[in-house]
This record gives sequence, structure tokens and C-alpha cells, in this order.
Amino acid sequence: MISVLTERCKECGICVTVCPTKVLEIGSARNRRGYRHAVPARPEKCIGCRLCEYNCPDFAIFVEVSAG
Repeated sequence: MISVLTERCKECGICVTVCPTKVLEIGSARNRRGYRHAVPARPEKCIGCRLCEYNCPDFAIFVEVSAG
């Protein structure tokens, strides 16, 4: 499961770029600071690599990998 803390996101797009399966995209909704935040558009394609989480400069994305 991918969780995006929308108020932390600053629309940098790093998560979208590093995702090898193109799960994330920048959505159309804006947070309180006016940034369009990342959204998991295709969560079923997530392979749990956590590249989005590890590369987010604002700690706005968290990936929970289910066991088994």
C-alpha cells in the first residue's frame, strides 16, 4: 500500500521519475500550499521497491509491503 502525505508533497516529481512500474503520477488536486501532489494512479503495479519512499526529499511517501 502506498500512502502519500499530501500536505508534505511539493510537486517535485522525483517519485514519479524513479518508479520503475509507473505507479505514481502528479494529480490535479492541490494541497494547502498550492502544490499538486503525487497520487498512486496504478497501485496494483507496485512491486514494493520503495524507490519513491527512499528518494522523496520531503518524506511524503510511505510504502507498506505486505508479508507473504
